[in-house]
Amino acid sequence: MTNLSRRAFASGLPLGILGGGLLPLLTPARSVAAPAAAGATPLAQIRIGRFTVTALTDGYADMPYTYFPGRTAAQVEQAATAQFVARPSGVRFVFNQYLIEDGERRILLDAGPAGSIGQTGALPQALAALGLRRDQIDAVIVTHMHQDHMGGLIAGGQNNFPNAELYIDRRDVTHWTDPAKRSGAPDYLQISFRMSAEVVRLYPRLQAIDGEREIARGISIVDLTGHTPGHIGVRIEDAGQSLIMVSDMLFPVVHPIATDVNFLFEQDRAAAKAMRDRFFPLAAAEGALIAATHMPFPGLGRIVSDRGQLRWQVADWALQI
Repeated sequence: MTNLSRRAFASGLPLGILGGGLLPLLTPARSVAAPAAAGATPLAQIRIGRFTVTALTDGYADMPYTYFPGRTAAQVEQAATAQFVARPSGVRFVFNQYLIEDGERRILLDAGPAGSIGQTGALPQALAALGLRRDQIDAVIVTHMHQDHMGGLIAGGQNNFPNAELYIDRRDVTHWTDPAKRSGAPDYLQISFRMSAEVVRLYPRLQAIDGEREIARGISIVDLTGHTPGHIGVRIEDAGQSLIMVSDMLFPVVHPIATDVNFLFEQDRAAAKAMRDRFFPLAAAEGALIAATHMPFPGLGRIVSDRGQLRWQVADWALQI
């Protein structure tokens, strides 16, 4: 598998597939299917070179069909019905988090809503299923400062990852801590503004990062701005294998079929659409392995072109040694 180009994803330049073919990416260290028992914690692990990536989940919430500007509620519900995932309360969003380990560091991607929305708050139990406590996490990368990505950082009004460096794009830190932005924001975004202020207060080791950069060997920030001013993804790569974690670039039911469907919480809908217009075809051409926060657990798949239409192809991640 050729490496993904951060610049290509940011600018829309061709990725340039080398060698004419795609190699298998998934070599699981352990595969754990979602247990059927109530309250059980689903886990899924894959290997990317020297990295072990574990998909965890904090839980789920159902988003009303009215939350998708660009389509009517009836159209979204019809699409969900056609995909056999319609629920009376809306489109189900899972809140996936990803733990990246290389034998030296443990880096967590996002921290979940932690009970601030829906049926959530399961991340600590998911980590415990791996034999880990939150104080054993070395770094947390927050892809953007919406409540469902940072609530776990400050649940209970405390620093829940006391030994972790915290990475957030500077543009998001600036936006979500601006009193003028907060005063003019709709009610449904107020909790994200309040949480952002708490994150800044409780995490003195917060690093407001600027643009694309490598934060550890083989772990890079990808600029996916649009959903929020500082919306980022994370790419990991080693030994010719790669995985790009795209956070809120993809929402279930509506993506990647259409790029003109937004989500209620997006700050700049035109910019979000423009990023998807660039990203989706490039990811399909590359055959990129993707991890997406809100796609059905474990959120691993690819964007593929099927008779001229883009669709989500779930990755065959289990038992692929």
